[in-house]
Amino acid sequence: QVRLVESGGGLVQTGGSLRLSCAASGLTFSNYVVGWFRQAPGKEREFVAGLSWDGSPIEGTNSVKGRFTVSMDNAKNTVYLQMNSLKSEDTDVYYCTAGGRDWTPDYDPTYWGRGTQVTVSS
Repeated sequence: QVRLVESGGGLVQTGGSLRLSCAASGLTFSNYVVGWFRQAPGKEREFVAGLSWDGSPIEGTNSVKGRFTVSMDNAKNTVYLQMNSLKSEDTDVYYCTAGGRDWTPDYDPTYWGRGTQVTVSS
């Protein structure tokens, strides 16, 4: 059984940083495209950023470029989302995902975590 478990969310002030973690069991991240999505109630989900199976970065929404970075620790089978210079508009539930070997613009991952809330206060 595949499980993706996110952690590291919470409340942070504008301009602050958070690092989200996603630990996997039942699959090996390095065999898949891995990605972070975010979604707030009533909003469409948004692809934030990801990594290809070979570790190549995959860019997501323009609003986080230069501020958010995805990395992977293969030994721990864990993916991270480092979020810097946080803004109020980054407030969302963030989801870790994995699926497929090749990135496409219509990436629709097979596996999802349950999400972790990030709240940025001004």
